Amino acid sequence: MTWLKEILGTEKAIIAMCHLLPLPGDPYFNNEKGMDYVVEMARKDLHALQEGGVDAIMFSNEFSMPYLTDVKTETVAAMARIIGELMSEIKVPFGVNVLWDAKKSLDLAAATGAKFVREIFTGVYASDFGTWNTNVGETIRHQHRIGAQNVKLLYNVVPESAAYLAEREIESIAASTVFNNRPDALCVSGLTAGAKTDVQLLMRVKEAVPNTILLVNTGVNFTNFKEQLSIADGAVVGTTFKYDGKFENHVDVDRVKKFMDKVKVFRDNL
Repeated sequence: MTWLKEILGTEKAIIAMCHLLPLPGDPYFNNEKGMDYVVEMARKDLHALQEGGVDAIMFSNEFSMPYLTDVKTETVAAMARIIGELMSEIKVPFGVNVLWDAKKSLDLAAATGAKFVREIFTGVYASDFGTWNTNVGETIRHQHRIGAQNVKLLYNVVPESAAYLAEREIESIAASTVFNNRPDALCVSGLTAGAKTDVQLLMRVKEAVPNTILLVNTGVNFTNFKEQLSIADGAVVGTTFKYDGKFENHVDVDRVKKFMDKVKVFRDNL
């Protein structure tokens, strides 16, 4: 039994994104509506996702654009407040992602009881956010120092809006990441949130590390989910669940239900 089955209750799991609005300190934070509005919009999306039947939810500061790689304390504090206020209403397993700061994601997980985090744990990149370095050895030691050793780590090996500084084949990246770090899952992405993940890329990663859980990280939708989930072990879904399938919109419960109904039929026929 994989940890997906043990913790999320199913194989081919769908982890739904609960994208938080801009937070205090972010350029687009709405000072007039304040944090109460952010909490209420998060509550609305949470309930829509749960009512729609998703397997798990991941909270992220998706609209803290442009992203930092050394996230400020006020961002983590705001995310902790939101999750804390919603805690009694969360009915499915949940994870967190503080974009793009692996240590802060673990801090938030430890504070809230999140079951998993998704982050860029390894590699050095040229990105839209500047040169992006990581220190996985220190990050994992931090995980153990704060008592978060049971938090599952989802390693994003194809970061959005970034590329390895050194030219490396994806098979090499996947194999060395698994050998050196023992990730709980690898996530493979498209260029940005909502962008389709290349099927050939998925296949190459799965062939390189067949015994590691592989998640499609972006771009899973009504037309391609069967193809994607026939290769991957699960998917992280955000944009598809929103009104009109647009990244900037809130969650549409009818779209969630329709999508999850199709996924459940697919899973039943495996």
